[in-house]
Amino acid sequence: MNAHQKVLIVDFGSQVTQLIARRLREANVFCEIHPFEKAGAALAAMAPQAIILSGGPASTTEAESPRADPALFAAGVPILGICYGEQAICAQLGGKVESGHHREFGRAEMVITRDSPLFAGIGAVDHREPVWMSHGDRVTVIPEGFEVIATSEGAPFAAIADETRRIYGVQFHPEVMHTPRGATILKNFTHGVAGLTGDWTMAAYRDEQVAKIRAQVGDAKVICGLSGGVDSSVAAVLIHEAIGDQLTCVFVDTGLLRKDEAKQVTALFREHYNIPLVHVDASAEFLGTLAGISDPETKRKTIGRVFIKVFDREAAKIEGAQFLAQGTLYPDVIESVSATGGPSAVIKSHHNVGGLPDYMKLKLVEPLRELFKDEVRALGRELGLSDAFVGRHPFPGPGLAIRIPGEITPDAVAALQEADAIYLDEIRKAGLYDDIWQAFAVLLPVKTVGVMGDARTYEKVLALRAVTSTDGMTADFFQFPWDVLARTATRIINEVRGVNRVVYDVTSKPPGTIEWE
Repeated sequence: MNAHQKVLIVDFGSQVTQLIARRLREANVFCEIHPFEKAGAALAAMAPQAIILSGGPASTTEAESPRADPALFAAGVPILGICYGEQAICAQLGGKVESGHHREFGRAEMVITRDSPLFAGIGAVDHREPVWMSHGDRVTVIPEGFEVIATSEGAPFAAIADETRRIYGVQFHPEVMHTPRGATILKNFTHGVAGLTGDWTMAAYRDEQVAKIRAQVGDAKVICGLSGGVDSSVAAVLIHEAIGDQLTCVFVDTGLLRKDEAKQVTALFREHYNIPLVHVDASAEFLGTLAGISDPETKRKTIGRVFIKVFDREAAKIEGAQFLAQGTLYPDVIESVSATGGPSAVIKSHHNVGGLPDYMKLKLVEPLRELFKDEVRALGRELGLSDAFVGRHPFPGPGLAIRIPGEITPDAVAALQEADAIYLDEIRKAGLYDDIWQAFAVLLPVKTVGVMGDARTYEKVLALRAVTSTDGMTADFFQFPWDVLARTATRIINEVRGVNRVVYDVTSKPPGTIEWE
């Protein structure tokens, strides 16, 4: 455990608990998320300076609903309960929560009724502030020692405070972007109430991880499974800084990468960073194994199985290797454990968060497992990687296989690679790449009749998608200038064989959904 000031986030199962951590990290506060039934152990291990109780789908009116460990209230550190977290505070400290009252879902207005450090810089008494509500139960009695500091139409106890014990509760969600000044409220809690200084920086993280890697690895050799993406690349550069040529990167070309990506990766690591790299072209093996498979989850598992097989085969050739490095991120770690503490139903196939197969006698090195995606990018810049590289749009671990609904064929992969390259090229030419969080093409398993020149065609439809996001957890579709879409569609139809129609997807991603594609 590092020596930074810390906040413990207790997860009651909210779909947006990760956003709490994101907002705190943005304020340079180190935090960890732990499921509610493990909160007591986490409290003892972390010795946090503050505690946040998340929202959740349960009702405190039910006998078996989750509860906060009593040790949290006895710790003597500031506590903030959010939504279900506020209701848990009230239910456990002598207040009352009831079901069947007026529900609030979506945008609402909170009215500040009392001065509080929680609302510093937000507004004075009677100020009306937009917030995001998502609750069916309602607090009807607050515990002794608490006072109401804000109300809303559907929640007479929209925010409560026991200033003496420094325990606060808010019925709304300050962590979501739909509460415009929610980040300020959270910072008021961490910096104002808890007195944290925000001492967690990428420079400090880099130094700490270099020392940690050296201590963990010693003089042993490390193999890094390099995918070509930002995560594994940053991990490789960081580990190489720590142990030099004790690191060997193994880059498995699945044949499902973006156009020319294999050439770019090998050039970057061999020529620019001079990191030992083994390039394995296993595209025929992957495409052959995937032949005839259409189900998306079966594709993922198949790709994961073949990847481990190929990687293990190559790793066996590296004498003295004892460690495997991979770019596991904090969301991967969180998603591998459910809010009830057990393994989730689906562990991401491109990161072995749950551990490696028994036959792989390697120990894991995961220097990014405490970081979110944008923090990895910040670390990459700290390590000297170019903005053009670390700012690349996210790319799924299974590659283009999940952007081809239906059967994977070499022709389909080639068509999608070409279309995707054209799409990104036009986005860059228009100066829009950095305004978009993720853009990609999908080759749909749908054919349409069209006319090209003087001939009828019966070819596939290609869908284009682009979204904006600040956290990768909620998003809205990017509002493309029509001239850019028109140029892109024209080029794809003219240059990509097998496609005669291009459509643009305007689906948004609401709060609470986590995985892409």
